[in-house]
Amino acid sequence: MDIVILILAVLVALVIGGTSGLYLRKTFIGKGIQTALQEKANVLEAAEEEKKRLLLQAKEESFKIRSSAEAELKERRAEVNRLESRVSNREEGLERRGENLEQRERSLTAREKEAEATRAELDEAKERELQRLEAISELSRSDVREILLKRVEDEAQHDLTRRYRDIEQRFKDEADEKARQVVTLAIQRLAADVVSENTTNVVPLPSDDMKGRLIGREGRNIRAIEAATGVDLIVDDTPEAVTISCFDPVRREIARIALSNLVRDGRIHPTRIEETVEKARQEVDETMRREGERGVLEAGVLGLHPDLIKLIGRLKFRYSYGENILDHSIEVARLSGMLAAEIGAKADVARAGGLLHDIGKALTHEVEGSHIEIGGEIAEKYNLPEDVYRAIVEHHDDDRGSVEAFLVAAADAMSAARPGARRDTYEQYVKRLEALETVGNSFQGVQKCFAIQAGREVRIMVQPDSIDDMAATKLARDIVKKIEEDLVYPGYIKVTVVRETRSIEYAR
Repeated sequence: MDIVILILAVLVALVIGGTSGLYLRKTFIGKGIQTALQEKANVLEAAEEEKKRLLLQAKEESFKIRSSAEAELKERRAEVNRLESRVSNREEGLERRGENLEQRERSLTAREKEAEATRAELDEAKERELQRLEAISELSRSDVREILLKRVEDEAQHDLTRRYRDIEQRFKDEADEKARQVVTLAIQRLAADVVSENTTNVVPLPSDDMKGRLIGREGRNIRAIEAATGVDLIVDDTPEAVTISCFDPVRREIARIALSNLVRDGRIHPTRIEETVEKARQEVDETMRREGERGVLEAGVLGLHPDLIKLIGRLKFRYSYGENILDHSIEVARLSGMLAAEIGAKADVARAGGLLHDIGKALTHEVEGSHIEIGGEIAEKYNLPEDVYRAIVEHHDDDRGSVEAFLVAAADAMSAARPGARRDTYEQYVKRLEALETVGNSFQGVQKCFAIQAGREVRIMVQPDSIDDMAATKLARDIVKKIEEDLVYPGYIKVTVVRETRSIEYAR
């Protein structure tokens, strides 16, 4: 009985629990459906708003595109209108040109007809005149033709003779011009400095008290310096300086270096003087060796004896008319080599002869005789080639036996004659240029006058308003005549008169 009751109780509980669960489920499902419906309504509302926004944006974009298209279309229509206007104007211009061309063509046609008629009349008149001339001269046309041909033949023969003479003269001038080109080419390819020197050197002193120390007690220091160096030391009223005088440039250089070292050291007495002079002599010997090697290297001369190279370096301290002999010799060597290369001579012989042509001047203070004689003896002593020996001993002779000697002489003259190379030549050069420009400026109508090419040419600039072409030709002849009458000059001088007319406008 109890079991049955228990079972019934369980069944009742199950029924009650199932009913309650079903009720609760329905309640939860109803709430979910309501929530879903609410979310659906919200989504639809948001979608509707987005739709409205997109439609509004699309309308705005469409309006912008339509406005831009209308503006571009309007601009293109304006451009088309401008082009149509230009084409229309051009067509009108072409039409006017066409009408002008037609008028010109008609005018030219009429003129051609008139010209043909005039030509026919001239031919008739010419024929009548020929018949009349035949009747007057009693000569036929063939006779007149033969006379004219004979006259033309004589004139042609005369013209050929004159032209032959002109051609011959031109070839001579071209040969001279070629020679000048060879010389000027060598000069232009060589650029050298001009250095001048005197026979005295001045050594600066720190103070005038140093003069007394150089003289020494009873003059023993100055006597020691002069005895050791072989120069004259001049101590005068010149403030803070003493002068070294000697015609031997090597001794003068030794004295200058020794005296500078003594002044710088401050210890001046006979023993110190002898030591300092000996060191200065060694320094000068080293300088001569170094300068000799430089000269040989720059001149491009090989195979010389070391003692001869040192003798070349001695020319570093030798000057002639203010011109440094070593630099002059190097310049002559280079010019000689260039000239020899231009004409196909022995360039190495010409360079060696040019470098050594004044080697005798290195010993003219020690050995009697001219520098040519001394140079020949030096060449024999060091067994130089015969061609080089002849270039040395013949570079001042009028009768030269080799081409290389002639080239060395020419290069020597070119180097020495350069404006500024030697003092007296430079002064004469300046005076000659001033005289030429003075003559040119003395004529009426001359605007500017320039002496160029070392005085070989005078270039005259005239005023185009007052001097015409015919007057310019006459002016050139007058200037040449005055130069020949008033001036003394070597060779010839070319006078060029330039008349220039300029017309200047500005494009704005």
